[in-house]
Amino acid sequence: MSDDLLWAYGVVAAGAPLPDDIEPVADGELVVLTARVPRDEYAVEPLREHLNDLAWLERVARRHEAVLEQALAQATVVPLRLCTIFDDADGVRRMLEREREPLTRALARLDGRQEWGVKLLVDGDRLAATAAPAGDQAQGEGGAAYLARRRNERQAREGARALAMQIVDDVDGSLRAHAVDAVRLPAQNRELSGHTGDMVLNAAYLVDADGAGALHEAAAELQGRHADAGARIELTGPWPPYNFVTGETTTQPA
Repeated sequence: MSDDLLWAYGVVAAGAPLPDDIEPVADGELVVLTARVPRDEYAVEPLREHLNDLAWLERVARRHEAVLEQALAQATVVPLRLCTIFDDADGVRRMLEREREPLTRALARLDGRQEWGVKLLVDGDRLAATAAPAGDQAQGEGGAAYLARRRNERQAREGARALAMQIVDDVDGSLRAHAVDAVRLPAQNRELSGHTGDMVLNAAYLVDADGAGALHEAAAELQGRHADAGARIELTGPWPPYNFVTGETTTQPA
């Protein structure tokens, strides 16, 4: 048994340019981009331990994404998820045989297209101020004034939530008009991502490559439209199109 396993990055069509330091495994018209990794670090048991090591996980994730980004600059790629590992080239070919149809469809669907990510963040205080009801602010003391202030605060919170959803629908609807497909994703944890503000939209958009400029222009126009309400739009990419691929494998070594 070899001391190495094969880490798989993604699938390209036969004849596509290859990233540096890649060992291609081909079967018919499909090629898997792989690299050798040591068995004593990437076999099932040591891998399970490493996945609890955030520094190790960040390092291998950055390497995985770097290879995919290099591949995407030259060809259409169906990305494989992190830690897709095979015992040998025969295992890779068996996966290709099993997944040939969905992988072939995915390559055709993704050809000439890019995935872009959009995060919509809002400043809760500015949003509440924008949505606050007009009129008296219930000054003074006493029970009536207290109840009035509480009513205004509740109305402000409800108005802020409604305004946030209006902005979400406007941003998402406008960007979808420039996309072939789109998905809404769970909001990211603030502590893990380090973002400021409240993330009210986390979405991915699949666009034709020659339409990416229009997506950027739309995002900039939306930013200007909603800036006074404390909204901020972050457009990033192009990314490996994980959110628009189905049927990819996550096979581990046996």
